[in-house]
Amino acid sequence: MTSVIDRREDSAVAVPVSWWRDAVIYQIYPRSFADSNGDGMGDLPGIRSRLPYLRDLGVDAVWLSPFYASPQADAGYDVADYRTVDPVFGTLADAQGLITDAHDLGLRVIVDLVPNHSSDRHEWFRRAVAEGPGSPFRDRYHFRPGRGAGGELPPNDWPSIFGGPAWTRTTNPDGTPGEWYLHLFAPEQPDFNWDHPAVADEFRTILRFWLDLGVDGFRIDVAHGLVKAQGLPDLGVETQWHLLDVGVSPCFDRDGVHDIYRSWRRILDEYPGERIAVAEAWAPTLERVAAYVRPDELHQAFNFSYLGTGWNVADQRRMIDASLAAMRAVGAPATWTLSNHDVVRHTNRLLQADDGDVAGRRPTAVDPVAGLRRARAASLLLLALPGSAYLYQGEELGLPEVVDLPPEVRQDPAFHRAAGQDGYRDGCRVPIPWHGDQAPYGFGPDGGPSWLPQPEAWAELSVAAQENVPGSTLSLYRAALAIRRSHPGLGAPDNLRWVDGPAGVLQFDRDGFRCTVNLGAGAVRVDRVGEVLLASGPIDADPDAVTLPADTAVWWSR
Repeated sequence: MTSVIDRREDSAVAVPVSWWRDAVIYQIYPRSFADSNGDGMGDLPGIRSRLPYLRDLGVDAVWLSPFYASPQADAGYDVADYRTVDPVFGTLADAQGLITDAHDLGLRVIVDLVPNHSSDRHEWFRRAVAEGPGSPFRDRYHFRPGRGAGGELPPNDWPSIFGGPAWTRTTNPDGTPGEWYLHLFAPEQPDFNWDHPAVADEFRTILRFWLDLGVDGFRIDVAHGLVKAQGLPDLGVETQWHLLDVGVSPCFDRDGVHDIYRSWRRILDEYPGERIAVAEAWAPTLERVAAYVRPDELHQAFNFSYLGTGWNVADQRRMIDASLAAMRAVGAPATWTLSNHDVVRHTNRLLQADDGDVAGRRPTAVDPVAGLRRARAASLLLLALPGSAYLYQGEELGLPEVVDLPPEVRQDPAFHRAAGQDGYRDGCRVPIPWHGDQAPYGFGPDGGPSWLPQPEAWAELSVAAQENVPGSTLSLYRAALAIRRSHPGLGAPDNLRWVDGPAGVLQFDRDGFRCTVNLGAGAVRVDRVGEVLLASGPIDADPDAVTLPADTAVWWSR
């Protein structure tokens, strides 16, 4: 794509127009998307077979959660070999074929990269433990002697995000108690020591390996966590971090991470086709997040502040303004998302927000009709905003959070640990339904059970049940993405202008386009401003005005 410079007076930085600045990127959770061999687990050949569906949906790129060799202690986010596909997902040839097919269909491919920690089965860590104190491989992680007379206490007071202490004690080769190692997540996920040059060298080669294979970019897992404060100082207070709000700490969002990403950006820029990197960066402020996407660093950062915004005009408008301003200051696009593999699906979460649980950390059952109505309106709002949008698999079907999974099937490593990340992430990871009237709804070829059980009600939400059905959520998403791609006012420029409306109504213009959303409790009447392009639900219209029910959005062409 030709680079165009935006020279508006209010632009703090000259902004090139590139594919990723307004892309719609669809997250695939590989184990839950499509199963090609009937073992109950999704895989790369299954994804490959469904790529035409994603092309027809209208997305620009797919992001694949990890499929590398892994013991699966944390669903693949514990990587044992970054250059090998885990056999449960297929082979390296399957990955190459998926990338080739996606490109043939006009889809780009972004893969997850996990640089904060490895698996405890990684060759480096296995040697570090087996060789004992003094092993040079221990310097590539954070090994420390314990405190107390016999070293029986952890080296500092840091907690794990998954619950319990962030330290586990090793056993020496002679059987005696040994040193401790740091893991900000599960004990099976030891943190790398990014002060060691071998770690930086290794990840530069990993980047090149996948770029040479043809991937279009990387989503950087825990991008804010690689660098820890010198000396690993105590927090000094009893606390429990949560993935959604770690705040200011000695092991997250340290300034040293930016040198790492500058070196990665130089590698990405060597390759043709605008290869990108996206930061999963949880930081205390939007301005701190924006630092990850300065012109010589990464390209995008997830906007988790928006994900947790309340469903009301004041909060939405404030967060949208703040997000656009923070990214505008560094010349980066804003990003928007409502769901992903770590949070409660927004069909549930947005209603839970009415009870003060904006983050939806402990999912509860909600009225499915009301939840879907609000979710559809929120999706049209999100897709109308300037910048790049991220969709999570199944949201285009209106899938709700599964809140009643029995304990024995849950695999979130935090579920059985004390406190910490609440352990309820399995509810958004249930395999999606494709067709049929009983589980697994076409997820696999032989009708066997999927790795997580699917609800009976999902027969009505399958792709086949919604295909070409006017008013279905799948039809709504396809229509919205087609309009977003074709309407001249919905491209990359940051061109949002607020428009006053009745109480409870949020509305804004972009060039030749208006989005109006009723976030209030009752129906409202708004003046007709042009042709209605799309509505998230039924509306009453006459020549002069349109009546919007509560939790309904409409797009207009002006």
